[in-house]
Amino acid sequence: MQISGYLEKCCLLLSANESYERSAQNIEVLTGIAVSHSTQQRLVHRHDFPEPVIAETVSEMSLDGGKVRLRTPLGEPCTWKDYKAIRLHDLITMAYFRDNPGLIDWVNRQTLNTPFFALGDGHDGIWNVFAEIGPSEHRHEILDWFHLMENLHKVPGSLKRLQQVEDFLWKGNVNAAIEQFEGCHSKEAQRFVVYLNKHRTRIPNYEYLHQEGFSIGSGEVESAIKQIGRRVKISGAQWNAKNVPQLLKHRCAYLNAYFSPTPHPIQ
Repeated sequence: MQISGYLEKCCLLLSANESYERSAQNIEVLTGIAVSHSTQQRLVHRHDFPEPVIAETVSEMSLDGGKVRLRTPLGEPCTWKDYKAIRLHDLITMAYFRDNPGLIDWVNRQTLNTPFFALGDGHDGIWNVFAEIGPSEHRHEILDWFHLMENLHKVPGSLKRLQQVEDFLWKGNVNAAIEQFEGCHSKEAQRFVVYLNKHRTRIPNYEYLHQEGFSIGSGEVESAIKQIGRRVKISGAQWNAKNVPQLLKHRCAYLNAYFSPTPHPIQ
């Protein structure tokens, strides 16, 4: 079946937001032309979604992981696997499945500010990726403030002490925060002290950054992952592993206004 470029674009736009079956139904309602769900899928997998090159300088980025459900043989339980998404703040979102080198290469092809800020939670996989992005002397790694507080409030005990620790961390005073746990022998407190020591170089003066208008959390990428999940995790969806990279490119293309006629800050 041959279809026009415009009809193909309409199909790609719809299937970026909903199942191929629903997209087939809606395209027929909107245009009067029947394009089957299998053709909708073939259109996606034959389309070249180019990796964008951003025209602007990147000052902030955040990285996190999402999950996608993979198809398994009949009778076997489904499996969920991780992908990584990166958000270049106020600019663009990209996602990669089992392809950290591809993610790193794409970010390093952008124009990075001197310095630039890299935000993430406490997972080693996040920081291992960031370690290969940009020159280390230009990269300021920042531990997400809200994840830091989430871990703090897992520690039982005096609310007054926890508030004092929060006040010290808000100003980036890690040593003073650790001192508050002297003599505290709970496993949670000891675990939190280890966590602070591990990430101490990533704990800045959050108060100063916040006052200067910089990000102190990785909420932008977490929001992007939710947006990706609205397509990836639609009811009953299971994906062949080989199709996941193109699925992510398709959804990110939509989120990055690839189908929009309005100008976008990418080349």
